[in-house]
Amino acid sequence: MITGVKVRLIPDKEQEKLLWQSSGTARWAYNWCLDKQINNYKNGGKFIPDGVMRKELTELKKSEEYKWLNNISAQIPKQAIKDCCNAFKKFFNKESNFPKFKSRKKSIPSFYNDTHKLSVKETSVLIEKVGWIELSEDNRIPVKSDKIKYYNPRITHDGKYWYISAGIDEKVDGRELSDKSIGIDVGISSLAICSNGIKFKNINKTKKVKKLKKKLKRFQRQVSRKYLINKEGEKFAKTNNIIKLERKIKLLHRRLKNIRNNYIHQSTSTIVKTKPRRIIMETLNISGMMKNKHLSKAIQEQCLYKFKETLRYKCEKYGIQFIEADKFYPSSKMCSHCGYIRKDLKLSDRTYICPECGLVIDRDYNASINLEHYEVPVTQSS
Repeated sequence: MITGVKVRLIPDKEQEKLLWQSSGTARWAYNWCLDKQINNYKNGGKFIPDGVMRKELTELKKSEEYKWLNNISAQIPKQAIKDCCNAFKKFFNKESNFPKFKSRKKSIPSFYNDTHKLSVKETSVLIEKVGWIELSEDNRIPVKSDKIKYYNPRITHDGKYWYISAGIDEKVDGRELSDKSIGIDVGISSLAICSNGIKFKNINKTKKVKKLKKKLKRFQRQVSRKYLINKEGEKFAKTNNIIKLERKIKLLHRRLKNIRNNYIHQSTSTIVKTKPRRIIMETLNISGMMKNKHLSKAIQEQCLYKFKETLRYKCEKYGIQFIEADKFYPSSKMCSHCGYIRKDLKLSDRTYICPECGLVIDRDYNASINLEHYEVPVTQSS
């Protein structure tokens, strides 16, 4: 299967300048293609294929005005055009929203590197028209061979460091699995409660994250005050102090994101290492859950969708069957001992008390046990 690898780059000042130029060119090409498609549609034209757009870009590079495009790898703007056209196709298939222009301030700087011109050594990697760049980890990316291929290599900047990521096609040996199943109930009070007794706490309630969130809130208030002080009529002036504070805010957001991502990977790896035969998880209606104004922020910080997708690909990697229970399956309302369904159960009831058999159990743990014994309907694909 294809597994993703992401490694930090350590460029020198000249190389970093070239990386910024490459990412800027990719952003420009994406916006140029998007503008062409929108104007063509307004004039009554049809969707322009990426092949036609690429040929037009090649002709554009011959002019004196766009001669600077020749200093950058030809594959970078071409792939950006293809990405823009693919975004339109997803929109037409109702898989995503209408494509938006990429902002220099808000969008993530990134660009594509041709797989045929990507060379890897133990300690460095070759980026086209940038040169050999040192890697922060040795032997992290396997050297290309007849058995190992690279897919969709991308160079990105996360606000602090440059990274290279690529898909690696490699064979993964399957694990010897047990006959056990694990039911997982996710929530806000705890990230996940497993039927085997393993419980993963809410990382956002820890002292470390709370301290960072408090610091973030303080910086945001400072920025807001400075914007109001330096307001010129109806416009907001951006001073150097505001720029410094916004930089600090961006780095804090980055740190919180990395803490949450790391915790999700640790949690899912712990679950997979128990080697169950199958894992059953409740179906999550994230968009519906986000409509609750009292819980939307807590749900967003929990990253429940990322938890599910991370667990799914790790199950696929090691041959574990991953099942999502039917959304109408009453995992929380059903008694795990006698099967009685308590219809009057509220969200505020954190302890499940069965009026039929008298069972007293934690609500989330009860749901995870029910999910463990979930039977897949014949019509439902597993």
